[in-house]
Amino acid sequence: MKFIDSHTGGEPTRVIIEGGPDLGDGDLQERLDNLRNHHDDFRSSVINEPRGWDAMVGALLCEPHDKTCDAGVIFFNNVGYLGMCGHGTIGLAVTLYEMGRVGLGALRLETPVGVVKVELHSSNRVSIRNVPSYRFKKDVEVQVDGFGTVYGDIAWGGNWFFLIEESPLTLDKANLKKLTAFCLQVRSSLEENRISGEGQGEIDHIELSGPTNTAGLNSKNFVLCPGGAYDRSPCGTGTSAKLACLAADGKLKPRENWSQESIIGSVFDGSYEWIDESRILPTITGSAHLYSRGELLWQEGDPFGKGI
Repeated sequence: MKFIDSHTGGEPTRVIIEGGPDLGDGDLQERLDNLRNHHDDFRSSVINEPRGWDAMVGALLCEPHDKTCDAGVIFFNNVGYLGMCGHGTIGLAVTLYEMGRVGLGALRLETPVGVVKVELHSSNRVSIRNVPSYRFKKDVEVQVDGFGTVYGDIAWGGNWFFLIEESPLTLDKANLKKLTAFCLQVRSSLEENRISGEGQGEIDHIELSGPTNTAGLNSKNFVLCPGGAYDRSPCGTGTSAKLACLAADGKLKPRENWSQESIIGSVFDGSYEWIDESRILPTITGSAHLYSRGELLWQEGDPFGKGI
């Protein structure tokens, strides 16, 4: 099984370019369901130890169902599947360029939650026009031990997010363990109180915001991903959800730039346009770099061949 690895702002993406399971020729959501229900060992073996690690996101390259698209993709991580992945889409675009599948300029990528328009500015710099994003609820209360009542917005940016505007902990790499523990408590409180996104969508991402000390940037964030790892990048779907909240509050004008810094200092630039009175179409720009390519092997008798 052949792969190419990249990182987008420090967050890794492993694109499976050859040797994945046969998922049929249905639309991407049908193929994701097939992968989840019948081939989940593939996901686990590719992304979990000993072949991967908890921060990595996988991307299965597929032939698109929508023939206007240049490629299809199914994203997954150490615990399950993602409807959309912003940093992963940037990494996929750079990978497709390296493979000679696409040139610079515009391309279309099909995901289980819709078509994403991409602009490849160079071999490393990419803009993605994400799926429609919106805020579902504002100032939702949760109780967190040691912190009392915490307020956050529930928003969709391709995944469901709980966004806390002012982090109660300083957003610094020295606080990674404390930030992770706090976000896990928030997620547990959401689950215990059955707080969800629209249509009972699971809120599996927690995003904290705070001030940045870097000149020219607007904000700094910490994003906890579904598997318990933090996002090294500013998170593409998380930045989209952030833009939706800013737009809803009238804090950012259409086409005005928002520069979002991650917990490790990488940056995404974002802007949006209104689709209707409640939904926006966000554009996220970031850089990805390739760092390895190879072939994953499975040996008979390996007790951890399906992942740890």
